[in-house]
Amino acid sequence: MPEPAMPKIALGARLKHCRNVITLGFKPNFIDYSSEESRLIHNADKIYYPTAFYANMFHTMGKSTFPNLNTYHFVQDKIRQTALFNMLNIPHPHTRVFYGQKQKLEILNNFQFPFIAKKPRGSSMGKGVYLINDREMLSLYLSISESGSTKNYELTERGSASSFPAYIQEYCPHERDIRVVVIGKEIVLAYWRVSHSNDFRANISCGGKISFDNIPEKALKLALHTAVSCGWDDVGLDIVENRGEFLVVEANMKYGRKGFIKAGMDYNLVLENLIATGKI
Repeated sequence: MPEPAMPKIALGARLKHCRNVITLGFKPNFIDYSSEESRLIHNADKIYYPTAFYANMFHTMGKSTFPNLNTYHFVQDKIRQTALFNMLNIPHPHTRVFYGQKQKLEILNNFQFPFIAKKPRGSSMGKGVYLINDREMLSLYLSISESGSTKNYELTERGSASSFPAYIQEYCPHERDIRVVVIGKEIVLAYWRVSHSNDFRANISCGGKISFDNIPEKALKLALHTAVSCGWDDVGLDIVENRGEFLVVEANMKYGRKGFIKAGMDYNLVLENLIATGKI
């Protein structure tokens, strides 16, 4: 009689509502896992959502994870993402990173107003993204500190110092962009995010609306090509059309679920089916 299959094990909470996965939770001290939990972790063929803390450790042990280690390396890091896009010739808005005061003085030699400035690491849901129209707005952006009174990333106050790199990107005017979610090696959801009339951002959290009408095939192919080429197996890619060309703006490994809800899709059931069929 064949031995029963080992149960699917997760640490992070993403799969806690999936019926075919046992979620053990994240414990930063591994010794806090019970002997049974430790046995399940060691014997599992794959660890789902291992968390950024444990992903490297499981990789060192030779244990497979989902998402893979490469996906964790690029979470909320626009600088690394841009470097990889450029290395792989992924179509991407013209972007440069400026370090230190000397380099930042060169911004206006490389970009003309208006342009986009972003908090390069740790931001999401449209926060830390600014449309820079003049020198005063640029000065405000450069004055933001990584911590302090600007913790909400509003470009309305001066921080104590410009202590993080300036991430500057060409402005591609658009009334909508495309979010494509790739899990494993397949597209599971795609939709337009239509900007609110008073906001240059199309993020749903910023008032953007969702539409599923006529998603261009070229955009879908670009998204899947990008995810596979970059080695990301759980990602939401933001794509914009500019002068007839589709460009990947950034990758979001912590994407929202509102698109799934709007599409009438049960996110947990999607993951359950992907796990059950061995696709992730």
